[in-house]
Amino acid sequence: MAKSVKKHITWLEKELKQFDKNINNFIKSSPIYKEKVQALKSAPGCGPVLASSLIALLPELGKLNRKKIALLVGLAPLNNDSGKFKGKRRIRGGRKNIRSILYMATLTAIRFNPVLKEFYERLVSKGKPKKVAITACMRKLLVMLNAMCKTNTAWSLKDQLIMT
Repeated sequence: MAKSVKKHITWLEKELKQFDKNINNFIKSSPIYKEKVQALKSAPGCGPVLASSLIALLPELGKLNRKKIALLVGLAPLNNDSGKFKGKRRIRGGRKNIRSILYMATLTAIRFNPVLKEFYERLVSKGKPKKVAITACMRKLLVMLNAMCKTNTAWSLKDQLIMT
């Protein structure tokens, strides 16, 4: 039975490599997508998986403002109020698959992107829970990538410091 499982895992790994190759070929064949992916990958923390996922799953990237793109992905804090009751603001809805990929990319970006690293450390030092700080960094990363796609420019520390 173990032999059969190993054989199946080998087949799955081969299929995964073929999917990655097909995605890369598709991106390379389109000058628009190729340019966008190169610009996105220039940001620290945004690798090939996040870049190709954003291109495929979020065609609105670069076409909406920062509030709308955050709401679309489900990273905008929404009210939980009813009458006189004031609940906590929480993120919800949106495109969960993009949020999941963005979460993993943000963990890397917090380590290597100086803008996000400083932002995360500032939030945590103010007493925000780490998950809340990570979510805020996810939104900030998404907004930065959205602006890069809108202006069709690569990441630069100077531009990001001006935005913040």
